[in-house]
Formats: sequence, structure tokens, C-alpha cells
Amino acid sequence: MIGPLVRSLRPHQWVKNGFVLAPLVFGRELSDPTALARAGLAVAAFCAASSAVYLVNDIRDREEDRHHPSKRRRPIASGALSVGAAGAAAGALFALAAALSLATGPAVAGVLALYALLNLLYSAGLKHVVILDVMIVAVGFVLRVLAGGLAVGVHVSSWLLLCTIFLALFLAFSKRRHEIVLLADGAAGQRRVLDQYSPAFLDQMINVVTASSVVSYALYAVSPETSQRYHSEWLIYTLPLVLFGIFRYLYLIYQAPDEKNPTEAILSDLPFLANLALWVLAVLWIVYGL
Repeated sequence: MIGPLVRSLRPHQWVKNGFVLAPLVFGRELSDPTALARAGLAVAAFCAASSAVYLVNDIRDREEDRHHPSKRRRPIASGALSVGAAGAAAGALFALAAALSLATGPAVAGVLALYALLNLLYSAGLKHVVILDVMIVAVGFVLRVLAGGLAVGVHVSSWLLLCTIFLALFLAFSKRRHEIVLLADGAAGQRRVLDQYSPAFLDQMINVVTASSVVSYALYAVSPETSQRYHSEWLIYTLPLVLFGIFRYLYLIYQAPDEKNPTEAILSDLPFLANLALWVLAVLWIVYGL
């Protein structure tokens, strides 16, 4: 049972909880051991909570998942993991997430509780409401960033929140488009809300949030507040790396689609990962003057 349970926790999706670390990095707190420890606890709490949500969602969607070309292989849908075991694991993970977040502080625990509640409501029915389903996913990323700021005592700038929500919307709309193209005529049967989307409509939404993401990052990079904080105007020179990352993601969606959703595909795409590593190194060098 251990193997199927671990797969159901979706550990490869824990990379999304890296958004919790954004305030730590951009707040120049990486050299503070206490801040590092508190940020680590917050990340662990979100990993536990997100895995618990995945289990709950897989339990609710197990019948629909059995008709999906790739989701039918999920442990709960395939029968490799029983509903009872999955439910017990979800309860234990929610308890662990609560304990870890409380150790970080009541404010972080409050944000995590809101994240869990929002995702449970999403699984219970809000995922069937067009547009709202994607907005909830985006808000989840914003809550991660806010929790990270509260954990390390760093004020989260409006620029960081804007970049986060536009990037999250970009990822969510892209995932919806991938699902529609992959499932074709059976899309609505697997996820009801897909009947209210279309590739053309999603393309328009992707265009809007792509442009908004790039513009928000560019304005953040050239803002006087940023230059004053980091004593440098060089952050704008990381914009080509951001553009390449977005363009590579779009390439994987439109030119090289497969059964994996785009978020999973980029985790095994070497050009994207190499570009991401360069961006991280460049940001660290600029922000910390390395």
C-alpha cells in the first residue's frame, strides 16, 4: 500500500509550494537561519495540506478518473489504494499540516486553514463553476506567498502578488486547455466545467494573462522601489529568461503536447529547467550582491 499511497500524495507537485519561499528570497532573508527554519516549516505544512487535498479530490473523482486516459492509472481510481486508507491518510496529513503551521505561527496557520478550506470547497463543487475554478487555483498560489511572508516576517509587495496571480492564472488556463485538447469530445464527461470552455476561449485568456505576467514582472524589475531595495537596476536583465520560460511552456502546450499536463511536462524538460536554474542564479546574484 505504501507505493500507491506515495503516488497519490503527488510529491512531484510539491514544487508548487516553492512559492512559499518567494518572500524569503526577495526579502533578503536567506542568510537568517531562523527565517530559513520557519520558511521550511511553512513549506512542509503546505506540502502536507496539498497532498491531503489531492487525496480528498481523488476519492471524490475516482469514478470520473476511471474514464480518463491517464488519470485512470491513479491508485484510488485503479483500485490500488482503498478509499478507507486514502481517507485516513488525508486526515493524518491535515493534522500534520495544522501542527507544522501552528509551530510557525497562528497567522500562518490561519492562511493555511483558508487554503485548505478553499480547496475542499473546490473539490466539493466549486471546480464546476466556469472561471471561478481557475481563480481558486490562482488564489491558492497567492496564499502560499502570503504564508511565506508571514512565516519570515517579510512584507509581501504588491508587485510580487501581481506576478504570482497572473502566473498562476497562466498555469491554470493552460492546464484547462490541455485537458480539453487531450480529452476531445469526452472532456465534459471527465470534468463538467470543461463543457463551458473551448480552446479558442482559453487561448484568449492565456494571451491576456501571459501579457499581464510579463508586464507585471517588467514593471517590478524597473520600479524605483526595487532598485532602491536591492541597490541595483540589473533585475530587468533577467526578463529574457522569464520570456524564454513562458515561451517554452507555451511551446510544450501547443507544439509538443502529450498526456502529461503542462505543469508536469516542464519538470522533465531540460531547456526549461536549465533556463529556470539560470534565472534563479541571476536573481540571487542581483538580490544578494553575490
